[in-house]
Amino acid sequence: ERATLDALNMYDPWESWNRRVYHFNYRFDEWVFLPVVRGYEYVTPHFVRSGVSNFFDNLGDVPNLLNNLAQLKGKAAMETTARLLFNTTFGVLGLWDPATKMGLHKRSEDFGQTLGFYGVGGGPYLMLPILGPSNLRDTSGLVTDFVAAREVNYLNYSELSREYWELPVLEIIDKRYSNGFRYGQMNTPFEYEKLRYFYTEARRLQIHE
Repeated sequence: ERATLDALNMYDPWESWNRRVYHFNYRFDEWVFLPVVRGYEYVTPHFVRSGVSNFFDNLGDVPNLLNNLAQLKGKAAMETTARLLFNTTFGVLGLWDPATKMGLHKRSEDFGQTLGFYGVGGGPYLMLPILGPSNLRDTSGLVTDFVAAREVNYLNYSELSREYWELPVLEIIDKRYSNGFRYGQMNTPFEYEKLRYFYTEARRLQIHE
């Protein structure tokens, strides 16, 4: 057991704070987020939820494109551009995803990966309130991607979301609905350590793929 914990050890100088945030996220998920998601599933048919997810996935291809370009991944950038064009036009603003059926699969990239691509280390592990596992590099990348998407204002979404608060709320609900992770699902008292390890290793693999 001690050897296993040692293997899961990661650079976590703010562990005391991170553990408090982890427990907050656990309870927030249990008492607020998941009940809202279950209510969302109850009142909306599956095809509506699918359309909502496709719409926000289409918007998410904007930062994907910017980061593919920043990493000089020409083929991925062209495929992401094609996805945006096909899904926005033939997919009616992204409500459908014909691009995937055409073999143009999503190339997810974020600014945290871009920084890692150029050799920037992850830095200290960081558990973000509500958002979950991250690190110092990826948190700065998250902010950069958010600002970039707002500036691009694809489909006029940034302006519409300022006028209609329901849109960003729906986006948040959809992100939690689309994320299959559930706190406590590992059924272990060491979930914090395992989650930290899996996040760190997954990010390492994503950067080097």
